[in-house]
Amino acid sequence: MTQASSAAPSLAGNGKIPVTVLTGYLGAGKTTLLNRILTEEHGKRYAVIVNEFGEVGIDNDLVVGADEEVFEMNNGCVCCTVRGDLIRVLQGLMKRKGGFDAIIVETTGLADPGPVAQTFFVDEDVKARTALDSVTAVVDAKHIMLRLGDSKEAVEQIAFADQIVLNKTDLVSEDDLRHVEARIRRINPLAPIHRAQRSNVPLEAILGKHSFDLERITELEPDFLNPAHGEPGHVHDEHCGHDHHHHDHDHDHDHGHVHDEHCGHDHHHHHHDAKSDVHDDGVKGISLTLDRPVDGQKITAWLNDLLAKRGPDILRAKGIIDVKGENKRLVFQAVHMILEGDFQREWTDKDKRYSRMVFIGRDLDEAELRAGFEATAA
Repeated sequence: MTQASSAAPSLAGNGKIPVTVLTGYLGAGKTTLLNRILTEEHGKRYAVIVNEFGEVGIDNDLVVGADEEVFEMNNGCVCCTVRGDLIRVLQGLMKRKGGFDAIIVETTGLADPGPVAQTFFVDEDVKARTALDSVTAVVDAKHIMLRLGDSKEAVEQIAFADQIVLNKTDLVSEDDLRHVEARIRRINPLAPIHRAQRSNVPLEAILGKHSFDLERITELEPDFLNPAHGEPGHVHDEHCGHDHHHHDHDHDHDHGHVHDEHCGHDHHHHHHDAKSDVHDDGVKGISLTLDRPVDGQKITAWLNDLLAKRGPDILRAKGIIDVKGENKRLVFQAVHMILEGDFQREWTDKDKRYSRMVFIGRDLDEAELRAGFEATAA
């Protein structure tokens, strides 16, 4: 799984260096994106960590100096290889003079990004100096449907991502693009999708996102936990900004409507192989909403028990919870087996209080999750 880096992240407000994990299946366009970061005159100093320097294919004329496994570029960035110990490489980078605006970790096309992301939560030294900013997945619009059918890694890269760069959009029709986006949404209802050609996504669109910052999660509500209208898991409420009395109207699709199995249209005109829709290793996103307060002890015990039993299958989870007796929102996120939560931002008199959480994982039972969630009600 690879992670893309984005925009001009400055040092995080806490003085830590933001880290973007860049993931993507073989041939999706990660190398093109990394070449842009290492060669463009963007005025930032990025450190890019790759598995093999040779795979990135940087023009030797652009390398101004090399120190062991670290290559200095003439635009101020550095590229270094990691052979085994990511923590050692990170510690070495942080000792270099001048510092960096951000670090980008590229994972090989067949790698699971989960363990890479966990590094920034479990190693105390790394955690003190860096902050995981986001996980970005580069996706090949032309071939992703086939990859989702035959590759567990391709599915998990999308499932784990905070940002998705849908690359090579010039090679497929608009109709097929909408179908691909609907499929991605079924796997991951949370991550924004950035369309791109030759990985030309603006760096600021994918860098500096603070995706793992609990304080930022409350700023993104309510939309971040509610898939777009017409997409799987969408919850109709006063937040979604859609007139709910006309669901059988004739869509002309100018507003970005995505055809999927929920929209009730005749789909016989789609020119795709339906079989490619079926095999996704059971990975999907599930969105749950509860409009009454929950018991703090019950919700904590349920989440801990759920992660203890199903942790390896739950790739990501996020939630905003209305706890009975508390004036602030309980915000939590889970990355594989690691759960963290805190109270953030007070509810106001104008707020409609509710609890909403999203799980992205493998072979999850929606009815079972919903029953467990509802059982925590106060």
